[in-house]
Amino acid sequence: MKAFRTFIGGVLAGVSIAIGGTVFLSLENKVLGALFFTVGLFAVCTFGFNLFTGKVCYVFDQDRKYALALPLIWLGNLAGTVLTALAERATRVGPALAERAQAVCAAKLNDGPVSIFLLAVFCNMLIWLAVEGYKNNPHPAGKYLSLFFGVAVFILCGFEHCVANMYYFSVAGAWSWKTLLWVLIMTLGNSAGGVFFPLLRKLQQEKQAAKP
Repeated sequence: MKAFRTFIGGVLAGVSIAIGGTVFLSLENKVLGALFFTVGLFAVCTFGFNLFTGKVCYVFDQDRKYALALPLIWLGNLAGTVLTALAERATRVGPALAERAQAVCAAKLNDGPVSIFLLAVFCNMLIWLAVEGYKNNPHPAGKYLSLFFGVAVFILCGFEHCVANMYYFSVAGAWSWKTLLWVLIMTLGNSAGGVFFPLLRKLQQEKQAAKP
């Protein structure tokens, strides 16, 4: 039952990110699209859904069960994004979304694996800043500014978010073995980027505590 709840939380997070991707594709203005994409992480953080890119940031602070739940969350995110994309493709807005997503996906699939990995690392550095800011900022306005800045900046920089890309590839109808490989590379990059700040901060704290 707990595994089922974890998976459903992942599905809901996938749907939330897919809706953010939908508004990004729907707006001609890239800055506005990046800002409104934040609705996805806003929903995840506000309602406690399970987003892989947020959860992986805290893997070294949690127990083994937490780490073992991450693949299930990833699969839930994939299911949520794919289901949302398929539903949208069945509507009148589907063709326009698919056309715009195809251009986005072509740039990603024509990129190299090292570039994809590094862009994914940078992406989840910003996701950690966004989530950690939301969790720890004492001011309500600061919590939401953390989300807006973290998400909008990673999009405007062209960084790679594995769950958002699950949606783009799905609505574009661009899945292939190469696409799956690229998503897995993005996942590894997001994982590395997500733990970058936490591990260095922990090392810094340990060094400070060791001082006489």
